[in-house]
Amino acid sequence: MGQEERIQNAYRGLGGKRTFYDGMITCSTLSGRAVCRLVWGMGRAETQDYLSAALSGIPEGFSGRLLEVPVGTGILTMPLYREMPEAEITCLDYSPEMLERAKSRGEGLAHVRFQQGDVGALPFGDGSFDIVLSLNGFHAFPDMQGCRKWLAAHGNWRTRGGWFWW
Repeated sequence: MGQEERIQNAYRGLGGKRTFYDGMITCSTLSGRAVCRLVWGMGRAETQDYLSAALSGIPEGFSGRLLEVPVGTGILTMPLYREMPEAEITCLDYSPEMLERAKSRGEGLAHVRFQQGDVGALPFGDGSFDIVLSLNGFHAFPDMQGCRKWLAAHGNWRTRGGWFWW
């Protein structure tokens, strides 16, 4: 089994109809709290503080172009995107299962577009976005080397806005 297949299998387990991923990323379930504490050394309050700090870089009333990569299941950002109807938002994730969960959470949000893809081969050019948001980091993508090369080659567009990492 190749790396790409292993990643897809992992996402199927996390991004499917089960709630482990959502509980982990929000620190809201018993197993999720255990992962937050053991892996990240944070409790629910620290997790919420971290999320608030990461999202604070998006100006109130933002009406520009935002890329979220990876979107995961959308549990962290879809509520925020409901409050940003003037923004053009692109949500990208490597996992079709995660993307389907995010789409269901973003139902009715005409200003939010969902796209399956790999951060190591982003199909966007310089100046495509004002803000790039990554709450889960690029660790979830199979081609980290490709990601670094893409960022180095396209660094000038990312200076137009902010990078917010979780």
